[in-house]
Amino acid sequence: MRAVLFLLSYLLNQVIFAFQKRLQKELLALQSDPPPGMTLNERSVQNTITEWFIDMEGAPGTLYEGEKFQLLFKFSGRYPFDSPQVMFTGENIPIHPHVYSNGHICLSILTEDWSPALSVQSVCLSIISMLSSCKEKQRPPDNSFYVKTCNKNPKKTKWWYHDDTC
Repeated sequence: MRAVLFLLSYLLNQVIFAFQKRLQKELLALQSDPPPGMTLNERSVQNTITEWFIDMEGAPGTLYEGEKFQLLFKFSGRYPFDSPQVMFTGENIPIHPHVYSNGHICLSILTEDWSPALSVQSVCLSIISMLSSCKEKQRPPDNSFYVKTCNKNPKKTKWWYHDDTC
């Protein structure tokens, strides 16, 4: 019995070490080579490595050019096997057909299309691409209902991907 407990404790420590190592690697990558228009808010990672704020500026030549947004990434202990919780936060939430007014983002790689091969940078690039391809600023048709009835954690939502742009 003692040997089994020791083995379980050892394996748990290995998982925690791998989780921390992966996040530290991604943090360094984001600091040294951030996606265009994105900047890690350094203060957000001073106290915890599991919650990151990333400042974002709308890409040149798009409907969001010059606008400033903020993304919140929250990582569970199952990352990278489980996707991060990602949402827009702050006072300026982009008006976009796949972004709800509470900051939740309807993007398949944040849920069912997530893979451990993806990273914070790939999520950021997907969000840049999603915003950059927008033709008209508008909220999702079910925004009011969704915001009133949704869970605070967007990962608890069963998303319905009704087009190929999310």
